[in-house]
Amino acid sequence: MTDFDLQKLQECADEALQKAQQLGANEAEVSLSQGSGFSVTARMQEVETLEHHRDQGLSVSVYFDQSKGSASTSDLNPAAISETVEKACSLASFAAKDDCAGLADSELLAKNYPDLDLWYPWDIPVAEAIDLAVECEAAALAVDSRIDNSEGATVNVAEGVQVYANSHGFNGGYADSSHSISCSVLAKDGDEMQRDYEYTVARNPDLLANVAGIGREAGERAVKRLGSRKTKTANVPVLFPARLARGLVGHLVGAISGGSLYRKASFLLDSLNQQVMASHISIQESPHLPGALGSAPYDSEGVATAERMLVEKGVLQGYVLGSYSSRKLGMQSTGNAGGIHNLLVSHSDAGFDDLLREMNTGLLVTELMGQGVNTVTGDYSRGAAGFWVENGVIQYPVHEVTIAGNLATMLKDIIAVGNDVDLRSTIQTGSMLLKEMTVAGS
Repeated sequence: MTDFDLQKLQECADEALQKAQQLGANEAEVSLSQGSGFSVTARMQEVETLEHHRDQGLSVSVYFDQSKGSASTSDLNPAAISETVEKACSLASFAAKDDCAGLADSELLAKNYPDLDLWYPWDIPVAEAIDLAVECEAAALAVDSRIDNSEGATVNVAEGVQVYANSHGFNGGYADSSHSISCSVLAKDGDEMQRDYEYTVARNPDLLANVAGIGREAGERAVKRLGSRKTKTANVPVLFPARLARGLVGHLVGAISGGSLYRKASFLLDSLNQQVMASHISIQESPHLPGALGSAPYDSEGVATAERMLVEKGVLQGYVLGSYSSRKLGMQSTGNAGGIHNLLVSHSDAGFDDLLREMNTGLLVTELMGQGVNTVTGDYSRGAAGFWVENGVIQYPVHEVTIAGNLATMLKDIIAVGNDVDLRSTIQTGSMLLKEMTVAGS
């Protein structure tokens, strides 16, 4: 499946940069990518969809005295590249000058960056991938007779190569991959129907979880939700399992990201060196973990990524900035153009069951619905489903409730982070127990 040519893409980048220079651009940058793969979904033990994809693209931005123009193409022939650069230059002539626009500072660009072990081609025949999807769904359907429908099991195979170059002399590229298996099924009891899912994702296919185990977990999750009821409105502790806890960290990241800060649209304005989380929590950004999902040798502007403490003992150590936002704020890029890279949240020695016991009585959230998060004020209100817990033991499933609080308080009220760290994201955290939220039910 693989016939990517990294050197050819880098040559295409050089062509585009030379053309921009010929047309008088002060600065220019080019991003190129090629990718291929396929996905297969089996539903009710038959192939429902089979999709192959192969794509490529080039995007170029040019700067004429800090007026920016951008254009893109999926055609990498020399004539198409030349025309795309011409279009970008033409658009720049209509753009207003922006004092913060331009390439990343040249001294920040990556040099001699490491190979992070990100590329693992999965040369699995389509027929075998179909077998895996069928086996995964079959394991879910076999869990309980009340599982009578399915949204399917999907096997996804993807790999590619990406290149970034700019007129400061940077021209870098690397290959990467991402493969996954997922399953979602529905359980029915009378008029009640509940859905749940499970998945596995990794760059290296050898690290994917067992397909039968994925299916069983999806089936068991769906069945456990049968018999859901509302609960009374109360202020109680709330436990976010690891797969949802990373969303809380994601809200923190959004609030300390450059765009939110320079627009003054964040509840964490001027929060540098201030306590933003519970004092027992630290968050480390580790961009160079071999094979990790969030690893990258440089950001989308070529700025070198580096290990740093984002939060130390609850105190915010730095923002999440690219070049434009850092200039808006009078600061320096943190190498986060395009996002964060492997946030590792510190945790206690407590397992998930230990957190349940520590919670004693409260709500274990297993699903969140809606977009009720206001990053300007920090107000948090989302529909939820999960399980009611008493004396540290799960009692019954709960649905149609709303959990509410304010993120500024919630992040400081994290009582404990469990050791059940979920590695399936660029944010790696265990389950989080919050001191108190308003659970609105009947």
